[in-house]
Amino acid sequence: MRRDPIFYQLFQRFPGLLFDLIGDWPGNASAYRFDSVAVKEPKFEIDGVFLPPESEPGVVYFCEVQFQKDEKLYERVFGESLLYFYRNTEKFSDWQAVILYPSRSTEQSKVYSNPI
Repeated sequence: MRRDPIFYQLFQRFPGLLFDLIGDWPGNASAYRFDSVAVKEPKFEIDGVFLPPESEPGVVYFCEVQFQKDEKLYERVFGESLLYFYRNTEKFSDWQAVILYPSRSTEQSKVYSNPI
């Protein structure tokens, strides 16, 4: 799997950067660790996953760093993330996906929304 080594190293060393970026710090943010995980059958590889401490269930954060336009990115990220969450639901209370782009022009063109 190809990863962005700069972001991988930054998140590996400073997992709190994700929470700075999204402006949401869970109470146990300092205990999170960053890792890359594989989901088998079918095999998906998620760029990065921020896992809560094993001693207490918390929110799992899936992180994708995307510097190239990918018109199926959201479908892939949701598929991978939800499958991993489904298979590990007893370990986590909730999940959140974070996608980092260098600019809005890199974002997938077709964005689904549920108008209120």
